[in-house]
Amino acid sequence: MQSYTIGQAARLLGVSPDTARRWADAGRVVTHRDEGGRRLIDGRDLAAFSVEVAQGGGAGEDEVSYTTARNAFPGIVTAVKLGDVAAQVEIQAGPHRLVSLLTREAVEELGLEVGMQATARVKSTNVHIDRA
Repeated sequence: MQSYTIGQAARLLGVSPDTARRWADAGRVVTHRDEGGRRLIDGRDLAAFSVEVAQGGGAGEDEVSYTTARNAFPGIVTAVKLGDVAAQVEIQAGPHRLVSLLTREAVEELGLEVGMQATARVKSTNVHIDRA
């Protein structure tokens, strides 16, 4: 399972590192320490927390708005639904929830799973997923 530093989590949530630290200090998101003493958040925990924040449980005055100027939305995978041929991948990128329908083969080749970092790239009505 991929883990994220407080700084990485802050970027994925669209908030400042100070806000992410305050949330961790308040127990809103569970952290653990690595061998070097850095606080880390498990990917699955961060995925669940990012959905909570996006649904209004969170950002408050430190909330950062996103722009689509470059049409790239770095975020965290919050759901992967596999069918026989097709798949659906959801990414929470700060306050934005993006859903992409793609082939099961593409999801398997990218190794996409809940809790991992990914970037949704949007062009017209298509959403493409890049593995981070």
